[in-house]
Amino acid sequence: MIDDEGNNHGVVATSKALLMAEDKGLDLVIVSPNQAPPVAKILDYGKYRYEVEKRAKESKKKQHTVDIKEVKVRYKIDVNDYNVKINSIKKFIAKGNKVKVVVMLRGREMQHSHLAYDLANRFLADLEGEKMTVEKKPSMDGRNVVTILAP
Repeated sequence: MIDDEGNNHGVVATSKALLMAEDKGLDLVIVSPNQAPPVAKILDYGKYRYEVEKRAKESKKKQHTVDIKEVKVRYKIDVNDYNVKINSIKKFIAKGNKVKVVVMLRGREMQHSHLAYDLANRFLADLEGEKMTVEKKPSMDGRNVVTILAP
């Protein structure tokens, strides 16, 4: 058992530990129940719970979840529009998100799927210098040519 000042009292009977906690107006909290014997501490339980929640919130704040951002284009894309899409892909990858590039084909455009593959490969070639990996090579997914890039 550990008291409120941090002093180690060794193995103490539960009833004695409860009396010590009540005398000081504090709570007896089992800190690590999986050890033999379990470690208990005399402390203010409300304050302890607040600090544990605060640490959990702080660690959660520093985490970054990886999202999959989707960039949709047609194979007849204009040069300026293409450059805008390239810049947005660079931003997404710089922020640590995955990017799914979708080249959409409609109706009779399916006959020209090789142009969609060429565009997807052009995206990969223009993004060559970026710090990213190709998670999925360009491939047909229904009526679309899809490739996935990861930071």
